[in-house]
Amino acid sequence: MPGTERERGRALTNFIAIIAATGGLLFGYDTGIISAALLQLTKEFHLTTFSAQIVTGAIIAGALIGCITAAPLSDRMGRRRTVMVAAVLFLIGTVVVTFAHAIWTLIAARLVLGLAIGAASQIVPIYIAEISPPERRGTLVVAFQLAVVLGITVSFFTGYLLRHSTWRLMFGLGMIPATILLIGMIFLPNSPRWMAMTGQIEGARDVLRRVRATDEKADAELQDIIDAHDEQAPLRDLLKPWVRPAVVASVGIALLCQLTGINAVLYYAPTIFAGAGFGESSALLTSVAIGIAMTIATVFGGWAVDVWGRRKLMLRLLPGAVISLIVLGAMFLIGAKQGPGAWVMVAAIVGYTMFNTGSLSVAIWLVGAEVYPLSMRGSGMSLVAASHWGADLIISLTTLSLVQALGAGGTFFLFAVINALALLFVFRYVPETRGRSLEALEASLRDGTFAPAARKSAEVAAE
Repeated sequence: MPGTERERGRALTNFIAIIAATGGLLFGYDTGIISAALLQLTKEFHLTTFSAQIVTGAIIAGALIGCITAAPLSDRMGRRRTVMVAAVLFLIGTVVVTFAHAIWTLIAARLVLGLAIGAASQIVPIYIAEISPPERRGTLVVAFQLAVVLGITVSFFTGYLLRHSTWRLMFGLGMIPATILLIGMIFLPNSPRWMAMTGQIEGARDVLRRVRATDEKADAELQDIIDAHDEQAPLRDLLKPWVRPAVVASVGIALLCQLTGINAVLYYAPTIFAGAGFGESSALLTSVAIGIAMTIATVFGGWAVDVWGRRKLMLRLLPGAVISLIVLGAMFLIGAKQGPGAWVMVAAIVGYTMFNTGSLSVAIWLVGAEVYPLSMRGSGMSLVAASHWGADLIISLTTLSLVQALGAGGTFFLFAVINALALLFVFRYVPETRGRSLEALEASLRDGTFAPAARKSAEVAAE
């Protein structure tokens, strides 16, 4: 019987993570499809460099607003209902963008899609983290990031296959996963930690007993939650000194995830490569290779976060991203666009994608969902998502201008420097969270041993 209970709880947890992570699929598809669609939109709407960046950046601006407004909604309505609101916005935005006939309608529709993406990025990782057992939390939360990159990869394949068709079909296909997300969330339970925080103790107990190996483990976990938390903390509590290390670590990863250049590659790789002399079909195929590399890297990262650990994964992979970007920048500078040189360029951008995605992109939503105390987790994750989307907005609005000013080679050298700085940041400020309960992580914040530098100082003082 215990084996049956264990298998039942594991299966239900997997199902919850898969359905919830469909929000990540939409996140990836709707942000990635612009890469291919932009080639057609530029011709149809006569877009300039500035207006192309506005069309691309509209979804990011919406995401910035969406992730900020999702925090109070998720604390008031619950994680599950907030995801359902995001699914409705996905459907509305997709319908409008598919039938847009003016550039401002297109921008407005992508703004609505951004609201949905921002809400999903803020709340889905929290929902999965709060319902997962500590030993599987890393893998299950990374399922959200895997869904994101699968969505991006599907968008790249779709863009290539529909390159001679219409951009409207490219966008319209997003209605399929949006419908799956909305219907699927109807049948999923609420977060047990949110229920406990709002006084629904017996409801929280019921959910935990359904997703844990035994009733005894569920009851013990519920008691830990009750002992550690009593009420929702105000937003200003994020400014408290004891919480600051969590803010630094999570927001730092969120900012660096974007500033290291990964979305510059996702959004503009076909445009950059086409501008460098590659044919349109070859440029789109480069995006397909990037999408496949991201998927492989995220699958690997999903395994490594619970075997190596979150921190060790980033420390091991980021040096590869730096080297790949240096090679890529050098190849652009010498103009190696033909024969072996072109293959080296593609290999370098694929290598960068794998090393960067497999480290920072895997860790961002996981670490953000883990490090905050429950009483301020919604607000904290909103800050993480806002930092991510704010940096993404900067990247989406400046990449083509940077390429014009510095050249593609100079731009990639700049990203190489930022990746090196990211490595140093992780080494000093990001702790290892693998295998630790959310309540244990809160305890390390309270006793001042959260950040690696602080822990090392405490160990020296103890000696």
